[in-house]
Amino acid sequence: MLLINPSASSVDWKSRMAANSALVGDHQVTTVETTKRDDATELARQAADDGFAAVVVLGGDGTLNEAANGLVGTDTALAVLPGGSTNVFARTIGLAPKVTRAAPQLQAALARTDTMRTFGLGTVNGRHFLFHLGIGYDAAVVAQVERRSSLKRKIGQAIFVYSSFSTYFKHYDHRRPSFALDFPDGTSVEDGFFTICLNTNPYTYLGKRPLSVTPDTGPERGLVTVTTKKLKVRTLLTLFGSALGQGEALRRSKDVDYHTDLTSLTVRGHKPFPHQVDGDYLGEATELKVSHGEANIRLIVP
Repeated sequence: MLLINPSASSVDWKSRMAANSALVGDHQVTTVETTKRDDATELARQAADDGFAAVVVLGGDGTLNEAANGLVGTDTALAVLPGGSTNVFARTIGLAPKVTRAAPQLQAALARTDTMRTFGLGTVNGRHFLFHLGIGYDAAVVAQVERRSSLKRKIGQAIFVYSSFSTYFKHYDHRRPSFALDFPDGTSVEDGFFTICLNTNPYTYLGKRPLSVTPDTGPERGLVTVTTKKLKVRTLLTLFGSALGQGEALRRSKDVDYHTDLTSLTVRGHKPFPHQVDGDYLGEATELKVSHGEANIRLIVP
């Protein structure tokens, strides 16, 4: 199944043709399109029920997340072609950022027998995620981006930069912490403003540059949490600069709490707080139960 989100930022006739050309020569292909939120989950689940070997997603990270949720625990594999503005997961697993270059990579991967992996997902309140969960400020930025979806298609990643500043000054309380984190070892962080919970690294990309925050993710590793205990412009700029490198200064900062190899954690709200998974905004919550290792998919990698 070739699953296409026609509203994704870089999905056009050229990307459709590249995706189709990479698949039709060697495979029987059924093409479907999403029309609304959560469509990709239902379409992927139906593909698994119908015995499809793989679901190839041409869309952004949000569409990919939905499809992954539909394939958990099935024998149908997930494959990805970059069709969004950032395409974090596709690039993380080694695909080129443009469909015209990524499609031949996927075509070659589908022809081999050593490209199938069992991939462990993170889970938050029953929703699975491929690469990260964002809590607090990070999720508030994603919410602002989603409100400007038409602009996102026109100007791409620049909308994230604009929304980061807009959110800080207009749409998020950067004076009082919104949540606390409780870890399995009994420790807690009470003053959480901004947490990213990572299943893979990098956290995201800015153009061609990865924003790397941790070396501690991997197939045999648990989740990593990076939490800012202050939300000042200077703090954010310092952390951003560190992430353009390898994130070492970020991890050592006195304003950051850093935990690795987590199989679970709980996020307690001091008030309702926003959260997102894989760039898909999920709204506000007062408590999150996060786990790792309970859900897997079959993933095709280049």
